[in-house]
Amino acid sequence: MTDDNPGTLYVVATPIGNLDDLTARAARVLAQVSRVAAEDTRHSGRLLAHLGLNKPMLSLHEHNEARRVDTLDSYLAAGEDIALISDAGTPLISDPGFVLVRELRARNRHIVPIPGPCALITALSGAGMPTDRFVFAGFLPAKPGARRQALEGGKAAKRRWCFMNPPPYRAHP
Repeated sequence: MTDDNPGTLYVVATPIGNLDDLTARAARVLAQVSRVAAEDTRHSGRLLAHLGLNKPMLSLHEHNEARRVDTLDSYLAAGEDIALISDAGTPLISDPGFVLVRELRARNRHIVPIPGPCALITALSGAGMPTDRFVFAGFLPAKPGARRQALEGGKAAKRRWCFMNPPPYRAHP
């Protein structure tokens, strides 16, 4: 295939802890693509093995994302379909992928999101608090002073703020 019939980048949401939470559509997409761009290939390899899949993978994380754009674009130009996955949840939502998707959109590549688990929505659904309005602010800063400032800013704004915190995470059946 040539650039006249380019491939598609699928942005695929993956399970948060329980591999059985993967949607049937996501499993079909992972089975059909030529390769997988993954935040951590070791972690994502377990998901692919769970599905009985053996796909070429390449890492795509915050430290190499900008350098991977041209490589992935060349695969798409050759007609390959690619799945972008993160370690858990939806790529680009406090996970790598923004730089890639932005650049590929600028190059008029076809991008299809495949919905599924999202840590933010999952946390809100079990929080027991009103969820009609909230502000998502990503991960809290690692440094105590900056973390305190972010929390105080949220408190002063008198809104429901949702911050992501990195693990410890305990998977539940």
